[in-house]
Amino acid sequence: MTVIETEPPAAASGDLSGEAYRVAMRRWLRANLPANFRSDSAAFSPPTLPQSIAWEAAMYRAGLAGIIWPKGYGGHGRTLREHLIANQEIGALAMPESVNSIGKELAGPIILAVGTEEQKRRFLPAILEMRDIWCQGFSEPEAGSDLAGLRTRATRSGDTWRINGQKIWTSGAYRAQRCLVLARTGPLEDRHRGLAMFAVRLDAKGVRVRPIKSIDGRESFCEVFFDDVEVLQSDALGAPDEGWAAAIRVLEIERATNRMYRAWRFENELRHVISACKADPVLAQLVAERHYEVRLGEIVVDIEVLKAHVETAVDALVNGDRIGARGSLAKLHWSEAHQRFAALTLELLNQASLPLHPAVQVARRRFEAIYLQARAETIYAGTTEIQLGIIADRILQLSKGK
Repeated sequence: MTVIETEPPAAASGDLSGEAYRVAMRRWLRANLPANFRSDSAAFSPPTLPQSIAWEAAMYRAGLAGIIWPKGYGGHGRTLREHLIANQEIGALAMPESVNSIGKELAGPIILAVGTEEQKRRFLPAILEMRDIWCQGFSEPEAGSDLAGLRTRATRSGDTWRINGQKIWTSGAYRAQRCLVLARTGPLEDRHRGLAMFAVRLDAKGVRVRPIKSIDGRESFCEVFFDDVEVLQSDALGAPDEGWAAAIRVLEIERATNRMYRAWRFENELRHVISACKADPVLAQLVAERHYEVRLGEIVVDIEVLKAHVETAVDALVNGDRIGARGSLAKLHWSEAHQRFAALTLELLNQASLPLHPAVQVARRRFEAIYLQARAETIYAGTTEIQLGIIADRILQLSKGK
């Protein structure tokens, strides 16, 4: 399969704004997204890694990646509100997830915030052009979501650091060229101090990546081992003792603004399951019953709440505010809501008449995968328990133990 590409829309060069920008992005996506990439299509087959790389590079050239990054670093220099518009259009289609979301949504923003001028010019265009795929080396076997407890250690000798330790649940490490590694440079007892962040090449001597098979049969998670890995000072991001602050900033972005299209993707999924149900006489009757009307209505409310979280975050950033602990409200909501939604869709689709209508077959395939993937959503990017703790401590300011 070859990705078909037309000329980039004029919006990529900054000629359009507002609704005209939305229309240009919408037209480009619908004209160029291959049918077999759409998980709501009978023609769907998961894209290979080279196909995903080609597709995402084409999206970048069309103005759909690096939207708000400065033009000097390969970005398109547009506004955050236009970034939201583009994400709404991306979410409206059943597109595959990015294979470089860590690079574009976590590593890139943190490099823009704390990287040197040389690092910005070296790393950022390579991310957008899909020459470098990134993964995130934060979680560890004995620390989990408690980053302050991590044990991977970095020691410095002149302009070289040596990293030793282990990361786990590192999404996509098997296909990545770079890993955003958080390592300890001070005593473990200091917890939040003495942490540093590095851009580590995964083909460096001493790095070993071992995939972990998950419940859906995929090997998207990995363990990553660092055995005396040499990293030059030029690949250290930010000051050595500011790793914790940088990590928290990464997580604020991850919890509040990355994959900003989620609410609109959930809306696409809801439309799909309703459409599939209406194709089957038994399911058509079920979704019209009061019990399911109420539960589907609750999903609609969940989606609207998530949209409000995203739009509030955009407003805050446009006004120069940081997201801070409010990112935990959004992360907690979308991950819990999506699990409820995935469970409800399978409950409905499993009551279909036999033989399965072709529309129900397509929906079953899509939502069985979504259900399994959603099981991890309340764990990654900080577990539900971590989010509740942050909300209790930093937003509600509750006393410990109450």
